[in-house]
Amino acid sequence: MMRLAKLPALPDAAGTYRWFYADVTAGPYSAVCIFMLGSLFSPRYSVAARRGGRPLEHSAVNFALYHEGVRRLWVLSEYARAELEAPGRLRIGRSTLSYEGDGTVRMVVDDWTAPWGRPVRAGLTLEPMTPVGEVVQLMPGLPHYWQALAPRSQARLEVSSLGIEASGLGYHDTNHGGELLGARLSGWHWARTHREDETVVDYHLPEGVAPLRVVAGARGVRCERGPALVEARPTHITSWGLRVPSRLHAGNVVVGQPKLLESSPFYARLEARQGPLDSLGEVADFRRFHSPFIRWMAHFRTRMGRAA
Repeated sequence: MMRLAKLPALPDAAGTYRWFYADVTAGPYSAVCIFMLGSLFSPRYSVAARRGGRPLEHSAVNFALYHEGVRRLWVLSEYARAELEAPGRLRIGRSTLSYEGDGTVRMVVDDWTAPWGRPVRAGLTLEPMTPVGEVVQLMPGLPHYWQALAPRSQARLEVSSLGIEASGLGYHDTNHGGELLGARLSGWHWARTHREDETVVDYHLPEGVAPLRVVAGARGVRCERGPALVEARPTHITSWGLRVPSRLHAGNVVVGQPKLLESSPFYARLEARQGPLDSLGEVADFRRFHSPFIRWMAHFRTRMGRAA
């Protein structure tokens, strides 16, 4: 099995980005952790990138904890630097992402909630059950890429600040790109579904581009671009005016009507569970984010951190 030994290349040029995403489903808990270089949530980078600002000057750590579909913790801290401490270890503020010798992926969040500054100490540990997926280009002709690094993992969630320890399934991927999201790629929505014996990820793209699908299980990891949907699936509008799916799917299988975990003018996170099926999905409208009003609002969900 191909294992993670070091981090992929980090971005350097203005407007570029890379983030490392992981989620864990453990009993009644769900958690999402993202280490971002050229933060997609940063109103500062949205402006600075056009003036030559570099992505590592706008690094961020995002951690969210949910209990039965209700948010318990939210961390989103932006930092003016990130450090590659070793080929397999990234530090942002006091938080770290590590790829260890046995293939284990470990994210440790040592930060504070936004905006109130409540201390948070949390950890996600993923032991991959499948190989690494291939790097795929999301849209023909556009420099935006996605790779499933550990699409199905045994996972452990620890939140020492709340006394939580739980085990379940995990997922880990990375996205990177050569220009700001929203410059030409307007948005996307995707959903990850854990089944009893495999994990399925469906990535839906704009402008009629055929969706991407990754299936990870005992037979390895395969990625394919399927046909565009023949029939439109039902959607609805959130209170922020963002269009989101009314149901989450794994291919043609309906998982269920999702709970809205996060809602904003440009971004939503959704979750649906039904028997052995567990889906977590995200919707993003990047062009909305570059609106000056929405950039101003984004300041209230983010805290500016200082390196340790």
